[in-house]
Amino acid sequence: MKTALITGSARGIGRETALCLARGNYNLILNTGHNEEALITLKEEIIGITGNPDSCMISVGDIGDFNYVKRLIDTALKKFGQIDVLINNAGISYIGLLTDMSADDINKVISTNLTGAIYMSRAVIPSMVHKKCGHIINVSSMWGVVGASCEAVYSATKGGLNAFTKALAKELAPSGIRVNALTLGVIDTDMNKCFSEEERTELADEIPMGRMARPSEVAEMILHIIESPEYLTGAVIDFDGGWI
Repeated sequence: MKTALITGSARGIGRETALCLARGNYNLILNTGHNEEALITLKEEIIGITGNPDSCMISVGDIGDFNYVKRLIDTALKKFGQIDVLINNAGISYIGLLTDMSADDINKVISTNLTGAIYMSRAVIPSMVHKKCGHIINVSSMWGVVGASCEAVYSATKGGLNAFTKALAKELAPSGIRVNALTLGVIDTDMNKCFSEEERTELADEIPMGRMARPSEVAEMILHIIESPEYLTGAVIDFDGGWI
């Protein structure tokens, strides 16, 4: 049985991906920054799917804290023996002018979206290299490709994540480890609940598919990437309904 670690898995894309992989008979390590109650509920749902109370481990902590990340990976490896797939999904946004962002706002977005993904990858790589296999998937955004007004720092972190994906894929390919990214368009998650119904309609009208993507569709796409031929690495794959 393979094991996957998903950051930011208490809700939205992370939650749907966890359920999708549970149905695919994966052991799961689930992280959230603060929403422990939701993660406990998800764990119970996963155990209901797998029928195995030992198939899921949950952890609450800040992935921008390297010491927390190291403890998480050490504990996960002791429990499951290996981590086959790392899904760097945790992310936060800030919508507003750059000049309105405080230093704390800027650092929080960078720490969660980019630094956390780098720390998580750094921590799992040694065990993957030892086994000569593994897969890292970075959940990114189309704004990391084209940039978004009033989301300058968010766009910068996702652009960095895309470059990190390509660079790390080259570094790890000789060790049999794949690294890919999924650049998402607008997904119908809590992150976009800040928009009014009118704004959400306007957003949908801009998308050639005429709607936002469902989190379950993203989860299915992540599973497709996991199950893709091993030659697929260093790819930054658009999943935006044809928007860009």
